[in-house]
Order: sequence, then C-alpha cells, then structure tokens
Amino acid sequence: MIRILIDADACPVKEETYKVALRHNAAVVVVSNSPIRVPQSALISRKVVGDAFDAADDWIVEAIESTGGASVVITGDILLADRCLKLGASVVAPNGKPFTTASIGGAIATRAIMADLRAGGDIVGGPPPFSKQDRSRFLSTLDETLVRLTRVSPKA
Repeated sequence: MIRILIDADACPVKEETYKVALRHNAAVVVVSNSPIRVPQSALISRKVVGDAFDAADDWIVEAIESTGGASVVITGDILLADRCLKLGASVVAPNGKPFTTASIGGAIATRAIMADLRAGGDIVGGPPPFSKQDRSRFLSTLDETLVRLTRVSPKA
C-alpha cells in the first residue's frame, strides 16, 4: 500500500492531502510535534513526536527505512526531502513542486546561499505567500505521483 507521510507542523495542504489520498486509497500519517486534528478514517493516522530538534524529520526517515514500500513525503524542508529521496521516496513540496534527485542539489545550494545572505543581514523576508496556484499545483502533482506509484507498485 502506498503511504503518504506529512511533515505536518507547518503544512498548509493537509486537507488537500487527505482528499487525494482517500481517492487513491493511500494511507496517510500526519507527523507533528504537537497534536493535530485529523479526520476519522482507517487510512489516516497521526504520530506526535517529541519536541527535540528534527524529531519529526527523524521519525519520517525511520518510517521509510523500516517499512520500505512506496512512500510519498509532503514537506517544504529541503534537507528532509534530500534524506527521503536517498531512501527512494517521492517528495512533494506544499507548493506542488516535486523534489527530485536531479533538483535537490540545486535546492540545497540555494538554501545555503540564502542562509549566508540572511546571516549577513543582506536579505530580509521569506518565501512568497502561499497562493491558489500553489494549492492547485500541489493537488495535481500529488495525484500524478500517486498514479505513477500505483502503476509501479503491485497491489496487495
């Protein structure tokens, strides 16, 4: 069974993920540092991890390692995306842009450059506001990813 792992604390597309997952009969695990309300469904569960640095990230990586199978990770965390890609998971950002093995190196480099610029006081601000186009792109990308994985993964 395909499983979706959501890095949920700051994820703006949890509801969208539930809808697409239920349509594809994919299990969803909502991973967070504090309790988050999830719909009542046999396919949707939550995992509250401790508040240690990267606790949610570490739990997601361990879940991919321990169960294998087809996993999709929803995260905006570039370093978590890199860890998950190395384990063979598909990774989608909340804005709908997929992280791939071809794109992750550039994303990590850009992240490092931006951190250096912010540390030097050169750049103030963050990413652009989340938009309707981001939400639409996310729905489309997640659906396409699940369709692709369903074709590749044998049905249980």
